[in-house]
Amino acid sequence: MTIAASEKSFLGQPRGLTVLFLTEMWEKFSFFGMRTLLVYYMTTTLLIEQGRASIIYGVYTAVIYLTPIFGGVLADRWLGRRRSVVLGASIMILGHFMMASEALFYPALAVIAIGNGLFLPSLPGQVAGLYKPDDPRRGSAYNIYYMGVNLGAFMAPLVCGAVGEIYGWHWGFALAGVGMAAGLAIYLLGGRYLPADPPRAAREEKVKGAGLERSSLMLFGGVILAVVVFRVAYEQVGNTLALWIGSDVERSLGGWTIPMTWFQSLNPLLVFLLTPILVTAWDRSARKGRGMSSLARMATGAALVAGAFFGLALVAMLAGQGAVHWLWLVAFFVLLTSGELFILPVGLGLFGRLAPVQMTATMIAAWFLAAFAGNLLAGLVG
Repeated sequence: MTIAASEKSFLGQPRGLTVLFLTEMWEKFSFFGMRTLLVYYMTTTLLIEQGRASIIYGVYTAVIYLTPIFGGVLADRWLGRRRSVVLGASIMILGHFMMASEALFYPALAVIAIGNGLFLPSLPGQVAGLYKPDDPRRGSAYNIYYMGVNLGAFMAPLVCGAVGEIYGWHWGFALAGVGMAAGLAIYLLGGRYLPADPPRAAREEKVKGAGLERSSLMLFGGVILAVVVFRVAYEQVGNTLALWIGSDVERSLGGWTIPMTWFQSLNPLLVFLLTPILVTAWDRSARKGRGMSSLARMATGAALVAGAFFGLALVAMLAGQGAVHWLWLVAFFVLLTSGELFILPVGLGLFGRLAPVQMTATMIAAWFLAAFAGNLLAGLVG
């Protein structure tokens, strides 16, 4: 069921997209706010040794990408997407406020992961239902939605990180919970602008499988491997890199010290700045007949990510016992984010384009499995 095309719109899009944009923005504010604080809280308040804290972080961020596989099945077959979003958000709010108690630390992580499993696959699935199949606005809708993801990720370290550093980690966790509550409130208030869930019989009909050609399977396998390797590297930003910034980076700017948590906002900020540049360059190259294939783009992204980490390692080695200037981190994040934009959106686009309609949910589950494996390995590497 789609929303009527005559409905009043925002920026040329249905109001329902604004509801989904803001809901996702606050959910990501909540998630990244908590992620920003997690290793600092474990090592300074719970006094967990760095190696063990790294493993806990890796397992948690891995499970965050595992539970949506089961949550997606529950949403498609029984609960429906809208009920899954409300239930998942409510469970996550509970988990964030449980973080205020040191004794409930591990149960709180489990509760947040369960809520995330219901929420994460159910919200973006509602975007397509806002449009008719031939609506030309559908293409840009996902770009706008992705901007909501990065806006929340950008704000979280600045707000939750600063509050956590100044007033205590528990207050930062509480603020992350408030953010999730704001997202749920927006979703409930804007529910009349969202598409209704399809009837249960229609949902069950869509889960019938279809075959994949060998070439497509090999391509999917290559993409999954690339995503696993990227997640291993990327998740060091909230893990070992976060701890290194706190101990070995010169963060002075004039007479002021930049909060260590703020550097985690650089990645989503650079997504905003670099995406239009890269998309324009890719479109121009394609018009001239020199466009890169999807696999070539992903290979370029892998090289950029590798260059980012090798470059930062070289800078740290040359600094010896001295502190590394924070501008080197800016250069690192420019390369890392560029690599991300060459890998993740391109890989997800391949999944969406090549997967048979009947297997879309299965292939998205494989995408989450790749993120799960990469995040789990990230904790072991860290």
